[in-house]
Amino acid sequence: MAEIYISIGSNVDRERHFKNGLEALISHFPEYKHSNVYESEPVGFNGRNFFNSVFSATTYMSVEEVCQLLKQIERDNGRTHGDKKFSPRTLDLDLLLYDDLVCEQPAQLPRDEITKNAFVLLPLSEVGGHVILPTTGETISAIWQNYSNPCQKLWKVEL
Repeated sequence: MAEIYISIGSNVDRERHFKNGLEALISHFPEYKHSNVYESEPVGFNGRNFFNSVFSATTYMSVEEVCQLLKQIERDNGRTHGDKKFSPRTLDLDLLLYDDLVCEQPAQLPRDEITKNAFVLLPLSEVGGHVILPTTGETISAIWQNYSNPCQKLWKVEL
């Protein structure tokens, strides 16, 4: 059984797509933890603010199966995969961690944005603060406590 952490983000019809994505994840992984939801400004492009959170669960699915499922949920919510990397998203589901697996395919694990983006790191610290990032040997909580990027502001929202 693998412990997985998935970031959820949306900035296009964000409340609807965010809730749809969360409900789809819950339907596949009914035993889960979910962080608070945060609003943040887009990083790397100008656009509407995002809703972001992190979802945690355990699964018997392989890493490939989890990645395929996330892409399907995104497609079900209007996401097209020819989009530029930094652009608006109906729904963005990224596998952040799959146990302590380190790889580049079928996804970069652990995802490098964990240590770079507050909108990933803060919610991840809420549901997986105890997790040791296999590439640094530090806990997610310690990484968040030492994080400093005043350009990235977050605020908690209620959905």
